[in-house]
Amino acid sequence: MSLFYSYMGSPVGDLLLAGDGDCLTQLRFTSGPKAGAVENGWREDRGPFTEVVQQLAAYFAGELTEFDLPLAPRGTAFQMEVWQQLRQIPYGVTISYGELARRINNPAASRAVGLANGANPIGIVIPCHRVIGANGKLTGFGGGMDAKRFLLEWESRQGGLGLLLTGTS
Repeated sequence: MSLFYSYMGSPVGDLLLAGDGDCLTQLRFTSGPKAGAVENGWREDRGPFTEVVQQLAAYFAGELTEFDLPLAPRGTAFQMEVWQQLRQIPYGVTISYGELARRINNPAASRAVGLANGANPIGIVIPCHRVIGANGKLTGFGGGMDAKRFLLEWESRQGGLGLLLTGTS
């Protein structure tokens, strides 16, 4: 299957969008610890990403708090379960890795949850940035800590609830 890609500028740097023409399969930061890059066989085409770009622009303008996009992340069954649970974290709310593990009924899996969180292929839309350490500190983020800090502060300033729900890491 061939994928299409495009770039979008944002307050957290350029974002690489990839998809199959119907669904968004990746949203990667182009800088940071897990910077994304175009892969062989991908074709550049902005057309499939019109709605993605519009919703991201609305998010960064403070006008959108919940994305409504067709997504097709690829991962293991465990990763998919974690990513689905990430989508349930409300705008402006943070939770710990331990809390996320409890929400998937596997309270001893906070480290595995952290690894799945870090493997999230559709950043921002699947809001892995909303997961923090049990002590309330920011932890690793594929787009870098500055990007994570910006996203959390942005959501808080735009009317997010600003709640911190902690549990054991």
